[in-house]
Amino acid sequence: MSNNYFRFKQFLIQQDRCAMKVGTDGVLLGAWVKIEGAKSILDIGTGSGLIALMLAQRSDCVIHGIEIEKNAAQQANENAAKSPWRNRISIFNQSLQDFRSTTNRYDLIVSNPPYFERSMLAPDQNRSVARHNHFLTQQELLDGVKKLLRPHGRLALILPFEGYRGFRELALSSGFFEIRNMSVKPTPEKPANRVLGEFADIPGRTDPSEIVIEKYGRHGYSEEYIDLTKYFYLKF
Repeated sequence: MSNNYFRFKQFLIQQDRCAMKVGTDGVLLGAWVKIEGAKSILDIGTGSGLIALMLAQRSDCVIHGIEIEKNAAQQANENAAKSPWRNRISIFNQSLQDFRSTTNRYDLIVSNPPYFERSMLAPDQNRSVARHNHFLTQQELLDGVKKLLRPHGRLALILPFEGYRGFRELALSSGFFEIRNMSVKPTPEKPANRVLGEFADIPGRTDPSEIVIEKYGRHGYSEEYIDLTKYFYLKF
């Protein structure tokens, strides 16, 4: 998925100016998150605009994306402008720390956030911004979401499996409750390496699930993964 562009069924992602390319994490989040009842959506760290465009395809919502890296924000804006949903998507070249002063409020906030904490910074500054959370800590993410989310709105994100429990505990201490999660296994034999989580400001019964990506060997995708992503990937 490291080409300069990635073609989906209803839109095209140009990504030559984006540090982080189209990947399975973003596609999973864009396909999995529940959008029922939402009229406005915010995508934090939109990158190439992938998740914003996926949610535009799935809904009639007004969608805003914020991206701190200038080149990626420009490219996300161009990708949105060339899509069928150009009139419903706006991209802002801002950090969450700055954007949280807006008066806008959202029914749903999504994020494929930076998650490397103690690893070495990438030599490429833009890639470091995209990958390392010292530019946006988990607490800053939760504080920003709490400010921007409408009452009873929802936050959905994807994180590495080993870091998800700590985020869930931090979210609970910040006034959020986990209402849904899905563990992601690369193959049936390998342990889960990602978790998608959905949070709200009201308690509820957590609905856990699991998905396997490649169930039948290399490129032998599971029925569940095909069903989740078939409206986007050309190969399905």
